[in-house]
Amino acid sequence: MQKNESRLTVFFEDPFWVGIYERISEGRLEACKITFGAEPKDYEVYGFLLKNWGKLRFSPKVEAGERQAEKVNPKRMKRIIKKQLEGRGAGTKSQQALKLLREENNIVRREKSRAQKEEEKQQRFERRQQKKKEKHRGR
Repeated sequence: MQKNESRLTVFFEDPFWVGIYERISEGRLEACKITFGAEPKDYEVYGFLLKNWGKLRFSPKVEAGERQAEKVNPKRMKRIIKKQLEGRGAGTKSQQALKLLREENNIVRREKSRAQKEEEKQQRFERRQQKKKEKHRGR
């Protein structure tokens, strides 16, 4: 049976509130970083997800690793939850997935700027050639 899991972690990363949305499907993790302005209320986060679900850009899939499902003592569970609430941000797998997304965006940006520079260079060359022709004709 296929198990799907999702998790949204909202935390303060100076100067903004940030949300990391992680979804695990077929043992592979995807993450998306959402930047909020001021501290969002629960209903604002939920409304944002409903409204902008199609616009979210998830990172490439990363191997998530297996979690062992075992029964946990309620007191231990309480300590684990407290530790997670005190902890900052997302897990390392999410950070890896977001890093891949940033790297992909950087590659796209570099290719785009390289193409733009080539186009500008070609236009300057064509203007120089046109100027040479006009001078040759005596204008």
